[in-house]
Amino acid sequence: QVQLVESGGGLVQPGGSLRLSCTASGIFVRFYAMGWYRQVPGKERELVAVINRDGSTNYADSVKGRFTISRDNAKNTAYLQMNSLKPNDTAVYSCNARTNFQQYWGQGTQVTVSS
Repeated sequence: QVQLVESGGGLVQPGGSLRLSCTASGIFVRFYAMGWYRQVPGKERELVAVINRDGSTNYADSVKGRFTISRDNAKNTAYLQMNSLKPNDTAVYSCNARTNFQQYWGQGTQVTVSS
């Protein structure tokens, strides 16, 4: 059974930082493109960042220079380091593991940026 478990969300003030973790069981993250998505009520889910199997990364324009995605194969975990957080970064952040043939989702973790 495949599980992706996110952690690290919470309430942070504008300008603050959080690190999200996505720990996988049942798969090896090094064989998947690992992505972080976010969604707010009433809006479509958007891709925030992805780290591909070869280690290359892509980011949404809105988070470039502020967020960093990484992967620790030994811990079977993907991370999203979020710095200089803004109120419009508030969303439910979900982890995704994807190949050409299958994909898996975590349950999501709430990130709220507010003073």
